[in-house]
Amino acid sequence: MNAQLALGLGLTALGLVGYVVGIETAYPGRSFAVTAVMVGVTLAAIGRSAGPEESP
Repeated sequence: MNAQLALGLGLTALGLVGYVVGIETAYPGRSFAVTAVMVGVTLAAIGRSAGPEESP
C-alpha cells in the first residue's frame, strides 16, 4: 500500500469520527472534520490510481 492511499484512508476515518463527535457535541473547529473527509477521499483516490509510469 502506498503512502498516499494510507494517508487518505486514515484522514477519512479521522474526519468521519470528528464529524460524528461534532453531531453530538459542539466544539471549536468541527467544520474541519468535513474538510478532512474531502481531503482524505481525494488522497485515497490519487493513491489508488495508476500513474503514467504504472500504466500498461
